[in-house]
Amino acid sequence: MSGSSNVAAMKKVVQQLRLEASVTRVKVSQAAVDLKQFCLQNAQHDPLLTGVSSSTNPFRPQKVCSFL
Repeated sequence: MSGSSNVAAMKKVVQQLRLEASVTRVKVSQAAVDLKQFCLQNAQHDPLLTGVSSSTNPFRPQKVCSFL
C-alpha cells in the first residue's frame, strides 16, 4: 500500500513541477518598472498617501450620545 501512495505522491510532485516550469518568467528589472508604474498610476486612490476624510472614516472614534 505504501508503494502506491508513494507513486501517487510523486505524480503530484511531477505535475506541480511541470506547472511551475510552464510559467512565463519576467525579468526582475521589468517587474520593478511595472510595479513602480502601477504605484504611480494608483497613488491618488491610496488612502495611506492621500488620507481619509473624517466623515467617511469607519475607524473614527464614535460620538457619545447623551440625553439631558
